[in-house]
Amino acid sequence: MAREPKTGAVAVKKKKAAAAPKEATAVAEAEAPKTPRRPARKTSTGTSLVVVESPAKAKTIKKYLGRSFDVKASVGHVKDLPKSKIGVDVEKGFLPEYDVIKGKAKVLSEIKRAARTADHVFLATDPDREGEAIAWHISEELGAEGGDARVRRVLFNEITKTAIQKAIEKPLDLDRKKFDSQQARRILDRLVGYQISPILWKKVRRGLSAGRVQSVAVRLVVEREREIEAFVPVEYWSLDADLAARVPPDFRAKIFKVDGQKADLKQGEETQALVKDLEGARYLVASVDRKERKRNPPPPFTTAKLQQEAANRLGFSPKKTMTLAQKLYEGVELGDEGAIGLITYMRTDSVRLATEAVDAVRAHIQQAYGTDHLPEQANVYKTKAKAAQEAHEAVRPTSMDWTPDRVAPFFDQMGERDMYRLYELIWNRFVACQMVPAIYDQTSADIAAGRAVFRATGSILKFPGYLAVYGAKPPEEEAGAEEEKTNGDAAEPVARAEDRQLPPLEAGMELRLLKLLPEQHFTQPPPRFNESSLVKEMEERGIGRPSTYAAILDTIQEKGYVEKLEKQFKPTHLGVLVTDELVRAFPREMDIAFTAGMEEKLDGIEEGAAGWQQVLEEFYSKFKEDLAKADEAMRNVKAQAIETDITCEKCGQHKMVIKWGRNGEFLACPGYPECRNTMNFRREDGNIVPEKEEDVPVEDKCPECGADMVMKRGRFGRFLACTRYPDCKGTKPVSIGVTCPKGCGGYISEKRSRRGKTFYGCSSYPKCDFVAWDRPRNETCPQCGSAYLLDKYSKKTGPFVACPNKECGYRREAEPREGGAEAARAEPVKA
Repeated sequence: MAREPKTGAVAVKKKKAAAAPKEATAVAEAEAPKTPRRPARKTSTGTSLVVVESPAKAKTIKKYLGRSFDVKASVGHVKDLPKSKIGVDVEKGFLPEYDVIKGKAKVLSEIKRAARTADHVFLATDPDREGEAIAWHISEELGAEGGDARVRRVLFNEITKTAIQKAIEKPLDLDRKKFDSQQARRILDRLVGYQISPILWKKVRRGLSAGRVQSVAVRLVVEREREIEAFVPVEYWSLDADLAARVPPDFRAKIFKVDGQKADLKQGEETQALVKDLEGARYLVASVDRKERKRNPPPPFTTAKLQQEAANRLGFSPKKTMTLAQKLYEGVELGDEGAIGLITYMRTDSVRLATEAVDAVRAHIQQAYGTDHLPEQANVYKTKAKAAQEAHEAVRPTSMDWTPDRVAPFFDQMGERDMYRLYELIWNRFVACQMVPAIYDQTSADIAAGRAVFRATGSILKFPGYLAVYGAKPPEEEAGAEEEKTNGDAAEPVARAEDRQLPPLEAGMELRLLKLLPEQHFTQPPPRFNESSLVKEMEERGIGRPSTYAAILDTIQEKGYVEKLEKQFKPTHLGVLVTDELVRAFPREMDIAFTAGMEEKLDGIEEGAAGWQQVLEEFYSKFKEDLAKADEAMRNVKAQAIETDITCEKCGQHKMVIKWGRNGEFLACPGYPECRNTMNFRREDGNIVPEKEEDVPVEDKCPECGADMVMKRGRFGRFLACTRYPDCKGTKPVSIGVTCPKGCGGYISEKRSRRGKTFYGCSSYPKCDFVAWDRPRNETCPQCGSAYLLDKYSKKTGPFVACPNKECGYRREAEPREGGAEAARAEPVKA
């Protein structure tokens, strides 16, 4: 396939190559004016072209703009660095080489064709760095850099009629600083990924990848696991007392002081001695403290907080949360109203709220909950993120007209229960953030007994405030969560689990001891990260950006660096090995503080505090030295063989060794090639335990001799083999339960290429040549009648079903497969 002609900075660079003197600076070339060929204009039709990113967004916007506007979707990025090479000229000021992404030539042609007859071209891609980059690349393709005044940028944070019309009325110029920030980030990630990954391929195994942020995220998981492994439990004791006053209820108090010092019971003997002393003591109320406590409402959602709350309350992964939020933002079909954008832009680190939105929600609170739930003045929240884009808003509903109760039937009709639950969460958080605090009556009583002091606390919810809409958090989150902070002030602590009532207590009152409850405990190691806590850790440490968290968590699992055990991340042996090698070879680049500082520098480009080439030069000058050292110094894991105590069962002459292969570690006989024995193994408490893969009986008969067959696993995946092997060498591929779409009478089986990539082919090969990279399914396309559909996968939106006929374009969400694993993989799309 012919490569698309290069435009912009690359074209200029090639034109100047012959004439420019060798000593010309890289900066001069980088800032050379771009003069792409401007497309010829046809006769004006009186229409305007609006370019957005996704077809769903285009459909919603078209409804608001009317017939005089033509709305096209770029379907994500249209140009990117080439996949086949690094695509960055380090010696020429880090000039990037952009190619049209495979499959996007047709999209660009349609946009160009529509632009030729348009009076105005509005680039309405998302209001973030990625959206700015898409707009910039489209403008280059349209020749806008050559002086086409028709091409302008429009920004809106919500897809509503009012927001879109205002944006069209006040178009802007493209933001060069925002584009430079995105470009620097993209180039930096390419330099790191494309230059470290080959070293891992060479030293560890093919197919591995390293990333500026993803590798540091894996390091967080690895270091937490090592903290857990190194943790030594320490014994301690608690002592509670069940007490009764003259009137009910009975209550429980906890040991607070012993001999005038804060209670710290280390051993059982010490605790039992104290229990003996206290069994015959008098219990007198020493003091009673009654206070009114307030619990302030939480701020509205940022991207990171939305991901964390959706994980805690709804059990959603960050990826699922962002996929559902994207649909809520772009438009949901609400009966006769058509597609409605229900929430504001979901990629934001700002907690700012528009004045109109605050006025609307305050009116809603007064009507739905009463004046007593409404503060005299609106609650104002301060954004904590240093580089937050305050032009953005927090994630909130676009209109108070679309209450959860009103939209629920439409979500039920679509079978989108989870999307409704996320919308309800966003709605409730937004309403709650503008309500008054919850108020508790809290009582604390100190009870003197012998040489000890016990403390009892109880609280009663006096006024629910914002809890009337947002409710309590799940028990597991309440137990370990710190109180939300608002405007820099921490809310006072309140009872966490259930409201505990105390009887009327007064100083000097004598109490009756019912029972003393000594209990042994051991300190616990820090918990493993789950999706919510890892996102929180990355946010607090400044690693990556909220818009990338979902993709990072998906990548580190997909690459096999971490695995989920009971919803918690545990590093795999591969993840530990790769992390250790990268930390040794690249101590600076793998440093958490350095990575966070790099994020701030990249954000500074957008603010005009630094030039993008300057930032890249400062990073790369040291990075290239580390690269040269790593290629020599990094341990060659592929070549090493670690001897074990396991004797080879086939030859009996050698001790098996641990080696690395395409699929990770395995046991092999060092007597190769005379002995070819290999087997999988697992680690149990530091020991190597061989795993013999048993042949699985099946009902199929051998096509050669008619004997029974068994399922085996070979280097190219599973297959059926005759039980009479080696006398009979009959084999058959394993069916995936799909008949061949070509009607040859065969069936589809899963296979592996020589490079280990999964594909699907007909069992009748070579008589039938049907083959597909994506998993086929026995289902006719409802649009074009294709005999089959394909299970595909996008890193951004997850699994989906699509027609193999590209001209058809049929696509829908896929139901999750048993086991949760998706065999099919496709090119990432931005939709």
